[in-house]
Amino acid sequence: MYKRVLLKISGEVFMNDDGGPFDHAKYDKVAKTIAKFKKNNDVELAIVVGAGNIWRQRDNLDSGMDRVDSDKLGMLATNFNAKNLEHHLLQNDVDAQVMSAVYVDGISGYEVRWARTKLEDGGVVVLGGGTGNPYFTTDSAAALRAIELQCDVIMKATKVDGVYSDDPNKNPDAERYAELTFKRALDEQLQVMDMAAFSLCQENNMPILVFDFTDPENLEKVYKDHSLGTIVSSKAA
Repeated sequence: MYKRVLLKISGEVFMNDDGGPFDHAKYDKVAKTIAKFKKNNDVELAIVVGAGNIWRQRDNLDSGMDRVDSDKLGMLATNFNAKNLEHHLLQNDVDAQVMSAVYVDGISGYEVRWARTKLEDGGVVVLGGGTGNPYFTTDSAAALRAIELQCDVIMKATKVDGVYSDDPNKNPDAERYAELTFKRALDEQLQVMDMAAFSLCQENNMPILVFDFTDPENLEKVYKDHSLGTIVSSKAA
């Protein structure tokens, strides 16, 4: 069983059902799920949040904004999700701390040793700011932070229950994989993470567990039974 986990959550998780950017009931639902997960399992947890509900460069190409400036907006936007999630975690009696790779007044800066100590002490570290650099996604931030924090696995929360041979929403015959090697995922051009993130994981032997987070309760189910998602690693059984 994995002892230290990096959970990657997309910002879309926090959107309301009408397409608006924020639904505070969803922040609270995720926080309650994490509180239960921590209570029921001997696990150390770091979380990287995206900002797809607020700003993402590829969704705002019509803005005409320079890529660097647009990515900076996205990195700042992740801090909104991180701080909101921290608030709801604290409300649910979880010792949580936001750390950001970009400076924001009132939010602690990310520091590796401090983050590791927080995890060792049983706290949840919520990581905002992406990598702190443009041209890198929050998938890359998840890969980098998982390696820096010496995590055992990245649990990548998605809208589907694993990695498929094709888009399961378009091809009902698409095959779902329970396990994959990094090599096979590359050879078959399967979409696990963006290439920069995937390469970091492959080079550092960091497993990726892809699972369905449309129901946050799946977090604990997949943690206990990896076959409910897809595990991507150097060696598949």
